[in-house]
Amino acid sequence: MKEIIKIDHLYKSFGDVKAVHDLSFHVKEGELFAFLGVNGAGKSTTINIMCGQMSKDNGSVIIDGHNLDYDSDAIKRKLGVVFQNSVLDAALSVYDNLESRAALYGIVGKVFRDRLSVLSEMLKFEDILKRPVGKLSGGQRRRIDIARALFHNPKILILDEPTTGLDPQTRKILWNVISDFRKTENMTVFLTTHYMEEASEADYVVIIDDGKVSAEGTPLELKNDYTGDYITLYGISQDEIKLLGTEYEAIKDAYRLFVPNTRAATEIIIKNPELFHDYEITKGKMDDVFLAVTGKKLVGGVEK
Repeated sequence: MKEIIKIDHLYKSFGDVKAVHDLSFHVKEGELFAFLGVNGAGKSTTINIMCGQMSKDNGSVIIDGHNLDYDSDAIKRKLGVVFQNSVLDAALSVYDNLESRAALYGIVGKVFRDRLSVLSEMLKFEDILKRPVGKLSGGQRRRIDIARALFHNPKILILDEPTTGLDPQTRKILWNVISDFRKTENMTVFLTTHYMEEASEADYVVIIDDGKVSAEGTPLELKNDYTGDYITLYGISQDEIKLLGTEYEAIKDAYRLFVPNTRAATEIIIKNPELFHDYEITKGKMDDVFLAVTGKKLVGGVEK
């Protein structure tokens, strides 16, 4: 699988602030890549550089074989971008917004209408095409943002916290559409999010802090490296749980043990079979990974 995005030794400073400092990572074609960090970690700066909206101080950015230093226009044609803040014109209708955007890529007439028909059905906005964008709800507007980014069949879709504040139904619609495009078009998705359940679905994760990579790997690799497992036991007394000699906490109708890994969990169960009548083993979550790596908790994109 080829690497469609190659960022090597990227630097960007604003005065004395090093927003991105010797940042390097690669993204494989067709994968869902999660780029995580609190506000100020350097995520948006990196994205703005990739999109040609901000100059870099040093380093290399190569996207689908094109060097940003020499062929930024070709790179822009490869990208579809959904920014944190909508870039739609609030005074124009949904139809007019998408028509003007499509025209920039030479998508006009019947080709435009056919593409609009497909996207409006997938994203479920057929009934609001004539409505001014300024009159839309947040979820409706986000669907149009996604359609705008997908109109020209980009090879890479950049999603900068695309589902923040959306209701579960809208989030599900958006992810179903994105999943379909990944399967049918082999589209690469570059995601920033503060919803760790979304990051858990990624093929590969990079966590940055202070403009540098702090950890990277698949979600499973990161969970194995930075968190342990949990054993949740039901129908057991506190006196019995104390016999295991393992750190635990009381939760509703159960007790939860913390163990370093699945092998340790298995050993405890084998040694104490009489206590394990009703239990489950779960791995740590990406929230635990993020906290372990950065020492910070990600809540709504804000450092805690």
